[in-house]
Amino acid sequence: MEKQNLILGLMIIVLMLTAWNTFYFNGRIADLSKRIDGITDVSPGNSGGNSGGEAEIKLTADDDPYLGPKDAKVVVIEFSDFECPYCGAADGTHAGLIAQFKQRDPSWEASVPKLRELAKAGKIKFVYRDFPLSGHKNALKSAEASECADEQGKYWEYHDKLFENQAALSVDNLKQYAKDLGLDTAKFNECLDSGKMKAEVMKDMDDGEKAGVSGTPAFFINGKLISGAAPFSDFEPIILYLENLTKLD
Repeated sequence: MEKQNLILGLMIIVLMLTAWNTFYFNGRIADLSKRIDGITDVSPGNSGGNSGGEAEIKLTADDDPYLGPKDAKVVVIEFSDFECPYCGAADGTHAGLIAQFKQRDPSWEASVPKLRELAKAGKIKFVYRDFPLSGHKNALKSAEASECADEQGKYWEYHDKLFENQAALSVDNLKQYAKDLGLDTAKFNECLDSGKMKAEVMKDMDDGEKAGVSGTPAFFINGKLISGAAPFSDFEPIILYLENLTKLD
């Protein structure tokens, strides 16, 4: 009898933990899905309300650069601006802001490097989409330049170069970075000077605005929004929860 009572007690504990786990993760996703900021660059902790409520936002990866499996069950789409300091912090390159965030929260960790690791490990698909803000004079041309680099198969190398040099994004610098990375400079310069990629960038912006993006960075995890340079710890439980859901499908 004592053994049976022990087994029954253990079963009750397991059921309680399962119920709590479901409640916790569902609540966290619902909370994070509401977060969006109405200003330009978005810092952690400045989030407001999203008129979309808890509903998933229908958003596709379009034909933009991505890392990870093409048909991954978990898709993270980032809308970003190469001149935005908070985007730089999220990317792990803006040392000043990162130091501020870590001073407030020593456990703060940049999200994008960790998301890229997950993508390279085949766990998620990570997509970058352009959202150059009007207040950043070099952002639009930088976004166009990244698309020109993508045309030559060097998107991520060029992406990293821009975030490492956010204070130097003039057209001349954009062309120099292409040269540094070994791109066909004649082809790249013609692409950039002609404005060939502007329509592609504007398509990203239009899609972002329709999804409710008004500041950068903005991330969508299977349609659920995380706004601002949030730490990776905000992403991890949602990704794990979605991974577990897909295993049940």
